[in-house]
Amino acid sequence: MSVIRAAVLPAVGAPLEITGIELPEPGPGQVRVRLAAAGVCHSDLSLSNGTMRVPVPAVLGHEGAGTVVSVGEGVTHVAPGDGVVLNWAPSCGSCHHCSIGEVWLCADALTGAGNVHAVSEDGTELHPGLNVAAFAEETVVAANCVLPVPDGVPLTDAALLGCAVLTGWGAVHHSARVREGESVVVFGAGGVGLAALQAARIAGASPIIAVDVSPEKEALARAAGATAYVVASATTAKEIRKLTGGHGADVAVECVGRATTIRTAWDSTRRGGRTTIVGIGGKDQQVSFHALELFHWGRTLSGCVYGNSDPAKDLPVLADHIRAGRLDLSTLVTDHITLDGIPAAFTNMLSGKGGRALVIF
Repeated sequence: MSVIRAAVLPAVGAPLEITGIELPEPGPGQVRVRLAAAGVCHSDLSLSNGTMRVPVPAVLGHEGAGTVVSVGEGVTHVAPGDGVVLNWAPSCGSCHHCSIGEVWLCADALTGAGNVHAVSEDGTELHPGLNVAAFAEETVVAANCVLPVPDGVPLTDAALLGCAVLTGWGAVHHSARVREGESVVVFGAGGVGLAALQAARIAGASPIIAVDVSPEKEALARAAGATAYVVASATTAKEIRKLTGGHGADVAVECVGRATTIRTAWDSTRRGGRTTIVGIGGKDQQVSFHALELFHWGRTLSGCVYGNSDPAKDLPVLADHIRAGRLDLSTLVTDHITLDGIPAAFTNMLSGKGGRALVIF
């Protein structure tokens, strides 16, 4: 056991505690990683407030990258000194969804969240929030939760590949299947939304419209690829139709997870278009449609888990775009913080401020 600092959620709805924890050495099939960086994602906030349920107390954080410190028996695909990206939703390879190629829906992806990960200094058992417990100086994870960092991608940038970029990229390329020349509107200009805007630009979409409640995010959105920016209001759908020849967008990508935003994304999509929902909303967020409009509009409404991505296949593709300068991860990050800055980053997310906050270790 060794003592490291981590961000611990003691109970659902309780404030995060930045404290020391006792982390064990890796056992068979496990890898110990020293974190270089970890992104603060809205999913971490959803875990803390109970929108998503995991065993607590828990060490949060699921988007990270670092260097392998040591490996347990049987681990051969990485070695001490290797740079790795944490994969919070590893596929088992044998469940029904994995057998038909839908690895992002793996039935066993989050079973590790119920394991005992570490203990607090008073002996309380702690769980890994979404398998990987990235809000810590070091973590111990299952071997299938690490993937080698592609050549030419700095470790601190690689952290963003673990969730925001895979999710935003996948929403555009795998779920919505955006084609060159199609119009795209992205709701929410946080980390995932900014990644989706870049993905739409890479796909050759036009126009690319960003929507957010904050006027201050326009520069961020335009830097990511937005050609138009709309401050969210009761007339958002009407404004988007004006920007798309009166028809509505070919594709809408919702990255917020609120009923009103989902409904607006649907209303902003043209007849026969595609609406992809990435944001994670609570059970209280009820969205209503009547039967006639479903028939009349002929739209496709689909959920999107982890960007419908296969990290092992998608990371090399993303790395090619990074090396070629088409994908700029630095434009997603608006705040570089320490572990102690995570609670303030949660507050900023709640108030709609900034893009991605990145913890640098």
